[in-house]
Amino acid sequence: MTMRLRTGAEKSTGVHQPRLLRRAVLALALLGATTGSMAAGFPERPIRLVVAFPPGGGVDVAARLIGERVSRKLNQPVVVENLPGAAGNIGTDRVVKSKADGYTLLFASIANGINPSLYARLPFNPERDLAPVSLLSTSPYVLMANPASGISSISDLKKHSESTPGGVQFASAGSGSGSHLFMELLRATLKVPMTHVPYKGAAPAMNDVLGGQVPVVFDSIITGLPLIKAGKVKALGLSTQTRSAVAPEISTLHELGVTGYNATSWFGVFAPAGTPSEVVSTLSVAFAEAVKDPATAAKMRELGSDPVGSDPETLARFFANEVSTWRKLVRDIGVTLD
Repeated sequence: MTMRLRTGAEKSTGVHQPRLLRRAVLALALLGATTGSMAAGFPERPIRLVVAFPPGGGVDVAARLIGERVSRKLNQPVVVENLPGAAGNIGTDRVVKSKADGYTLLFASIANGINPSLYARLPFNPERDLAPVSLLSTSPYVLMANPASGISSISDLKKHSESTPGGVQFASAGSGSGSHLFMELLRATLKVPMTHVPYKGAAPAMNDVLGGQVPVVFDSIITGLPLIKAGKVKALGLSTQTRSAVAPEISTLHELGVTGYNATSWFGVFAPAGTPSEVVSTLSVAFAEAVKDPATAAKMRELGSDPVGSDPETLARFFANEVSTWRKLVRDIGVTLD
């Protein structure tokens, strides 16, 4: 099987552009023709930033950090509202069904790019029903192995997978999670067998890797870095094609010979489709400037994220590529959660 899968900040060229990208381009074009009257008075009241996951998690912490900085720039409170459930679909659905006036926004993550492939009966289509505002940050996952596993390199991983019935076992936070699909992408790229061992969350998955029950796992760099530095796990490589400022000493899988491998976790902001282009522009500038603020950027790196701060068109292109990449992979491995 030959696969050419792309994700992260890699751009699609020479292909049909999805509706989301066309909408972003149209919004930017219309911006120059508008009077800006609505944007001039926007915002006039607090903005609700919906986080589709529970308080205290990585998505929530990042949303509150960035939201506080955006509040200062717009001179209006940005109120984080947690609406967890169904892997982020409940909160996303609430934003989709909100009034398209810029006062209800979605703090999106990698789950929003994966879920359209995993759930066949979603009540919304994110490419149709959401308007991109800004890609805020990207964050690599790191492939790690238990030091006693005998796997200390990608070459070792290939050899063990080829010589073990069913291939090397790998842990994940659950079927359809980033840690699952990142490894499936690696398996497909290396063209070796592997066996998935799903857990109910990232913590129990990592615990069994530390305990030696399962040899390898993909996890976020912020979770993995302390364990790597303590010698409890061995870093095999980063998921992104470029090294991270968070851990510049760790090589990427692409550098290590897994040519073309590129996958990233990310945060972004979306508004309901139909939000006026001048309002989207005002929000985009505010969020982009917020993550580029030196103090905020430093704190984001502490959380394992590399700040981006893009315009709507960049997020539209990025998101369309995410949805396309994970749709192909999910179809190939046959995972559904409906």
